[in-house]
Amino acid sequence: MKHTGKAIITCAVTGSIHTPSMSPYLPVTPDEIAEQAIEAVEAGAAVLHLHARDPIDGRPSPDPALYMQFLPRIKQQTDAIINITTGGAPGFSEEDRMAGPLAASPEMTSLNMGSMNFGFWPLADKFDWKHEWERELMLGSKRFPANHNFALIERIMTELGEGHGTRFEYECYDIGHLYSVKHFADLGLIKPPFLIQGIFGILGGLGADLENFFLMKQTADRLFGDDYIMSCFAVGRPQMKFLAQCALVGGSVRVGLEDSLYIGKGELAVSNAQQVRKVRQILDALDIPIATPEEAREMLGTKGGDRVTF
Repeated sequence: MKHTGKAIITCAVTGSIHTPSMSPYLPVTPDEIAEQAIEAVEAGAAVLHLHARDPIDGRPSPDPALYMQFLPRIKQQTDAIINITTGGAPGFSEEDRMAGPLAASPEMTSLNMGSMNFGFWPLADKFDWKHEWERELMLGSKRFPANHNFALIERIMTELGEGHGTRFEYECYDIGHLYSVKHFADLGLIKPPFLIQGIFGILGGLGADLENFFLMKQTADRLFGDDYIMSCFAVGRPQMKFLAQCALVGGSVRVGLEDSLYIGKGELAVSNAQQVRKVRQILDALDIPIATPEEAREMLGTKGGDRVTF
């Protein structure tokens, strides 16, 4: 693993799984997404991971026009690296997933490295839903796996990576996903440094146990040597414990309301920036400096904010 001495803070601002009924603080409209993203950068985030939502009822949306309602504003008011989803949301077609990134030509996108069961259906009966689509989204995760087949992965790497100079946040929910990254690296479709985002605690992926984190790091060390940067997050309650451990071994961290709606036990986070500030306090206490956006660009090898189309 490349030990840079500094930790990159990524903030995943809104996602597609958490819904408006779960928290009144989840940003939904373009204005809310822009405001929370800008505040997160001011708090210390260098990378912003972004999804779009329908401003009427908060459902995930692939519409490039919605992205263009907040991306230019964020670019004008921050120097953060913009990272757009290619995972989208349940029910999105491959064309849906590609629409926003192809229109924006961002410095980075996420890239889920394998199809998988992605279960959040146990939440279906735990909330009073404001919108029927929310409960349907929860229940659908019991019947339909998340589709990230090899053909789609290769298409994203080719059209966005080779075609637009976009780099990737390789989302790895299991050990096998690391081997998929290695496969495409061996083919020459992707080049280092690889940002490996270990994800723990999703039903269907690796559990949120620290032993699994160390297994992922050891495997990535063996596969990629010094050609990768480790980052990680755990969904829900174990979030900060995982972030501290990753930072302690020289890695980077990801927070945000996409990954956890809470700032402490039973306490909803009132903003993405609140989570950024908390993890920054942890890093400061550990004497781990955080990377600025420009330092993150150098560490990740991105093309620069002047080569996007928004």
